[in-house]
Amino acid sequence: MSVMTSQGAEPLNTEAVVTGRRPSRLASGRIQGRPARRAGRRPARRTRTSITLMIVMTLMLLYSLGPLFWLVVNSTKSRQDLYTTSGLWFGPKFSLFTNIADVFAYDDGVFLRWFLNTVLYVVVGAGGATLLATLAGYGLAKYRFPGRRAVFAIILGALAIPGSVLAVPQFLLFSKLGLTNTPAAVLIPSLVSAFGLYLVWVYAAEAIPDELIEAARLDGAGELRIFFSISLRQLAPAFITVLMFAVVATWNNYFLPLIMLSSPEWYPLTVGLSQWASASASIGTQPIPQLVITGSLLTVLPISAAFLYLQRYWQSGLAAGSVK
Repeated sequence: MSVMTSQGAEPLNTEAVVTGRRPSRLASGRIQGRPARRAGRRPARRTRTSITLMIVMTLMLLYSLGPLFWLVVNSTKSRQDLYTTSGLWFGPKFSLFTNIADVFAYDDGVFLRWFLNTVLYVVVGAGGATLLATLAGYGLAKYRFPGRRAVFAIILGALAIPGSVLAVPQFLLFSKLGLTNTPAAVLIPSLVSAFGLYLVWVYAAEAIPDELIEAARLDGAGELRIFFSISLRQLAPAFITVLMFAVVATWNNYFLPLIMLSSPEWYPLTVGLSQWASASASIGTQPIPQLVITGSLLTVLPISAAFLYLQRYWQSGLAAGSVK
């Protein structure tokens, strides 16, 4: 409500006089309402971002799968086709099964021996490293004892030391013990995983409530039963993650077996294929590039299948933890 004042002055708002509150400028008509923002700007920006991400992911996919595609293509060629055809497409003759048969038959079937050695190193070394890292990480996270901080500092220090720095001291140590050129020289160092221990330690500190352990103790459960029946299920995502890293690292391990082993009968696949490649490039020897390439493909397939298989349990474990 407003009242006109004299001499054509601005109308007086009686509501402001009575209530003591200043009227809204928008309500009084002095300021017009601001026009709404254009609705098409934000979707267009999101579209441009999606296209950019798609291009980046496509380039990363090509970068990752390009070497594997080259390996598959050239595994299907004979030795003559490797030098006379393009490396990015198949040759006129499909020789994959012939190359696979030659790989297992070459040098009295030593490739199968190398494959079994690699499986031994992975099962015992990676499996043992995962179990020990899980036990130690859980114990450090849920038990209080003197020297716990010192152990934590030692683990962090071990993470900062490259494995190649420890190769020579390890070789001298195992040489004094008479364990060089034996599977123990590869298995024992593989059982220690500082990264896996640290990962399980950090995960167990947050994933397993102390109240759950105390309740199990009150029910009469022992420490081993608590770990294997209750805690290990909660640690499944960390356990699978450590296992994946350990399996890949052990399967692709090259430098440690190279300096520890001198007999071809204990070589893993990585060292054995390297010896084939070096021998085929030497003067006076028969080149076997098709066998090296096909053997590399046979080496990649099991670790890729194992990684994809374990990744399923890793994702399901994370989803279960998020729901809980």
